[in-house]
Amino acid sequence: MLKAVVKSIQKEEIIHLVEFNFHGNTLKMLSLELDDSIKVGTKVALCIKSTHITLAKKFSGELSCSNQIKAKIQSVENGKLLSSVRLNLSGDIQEAIITSSASLKMGLKKDDEVIVLIKASEISIKEVL
Repeated sequence: MLKAVVKSIQKEEIIHLVEFNFHGNTLKMLSLELDDSIKVGTKVALCIKSTHITLAKKFSGELSCSNQIKAKIQSVENGKLLSSVRLNLSGDIQEAIITSSASLKMGLKKDDEVIVLIKASEISIKEVL
């Protein structure tokens, strides 16, 4: 769960593109429905499934992924198939679940700096704060 503030709302037909301020980073969310209580300036808790987070290490280049946030790895637990990577995103902790083969290939370890990648369609508002 990430705490953020609604920065802007754009609407075209039934689709909303909502931008949030998250510790100086802009996060974007695509949504078919948006509660009437969500306005610019509203404080919200964002929900992102751990399995919908992609990690990049030593990344350079352009991607179509709207949400790209720098993070520091707090811990890595490699299992037989999956790895749990705990991330510090500007003081908020988020878990990414990736394959163990990807974690080992990337050599992920505590204190590594990574880029957290999240598609706009994978973010939702959990609650208004």
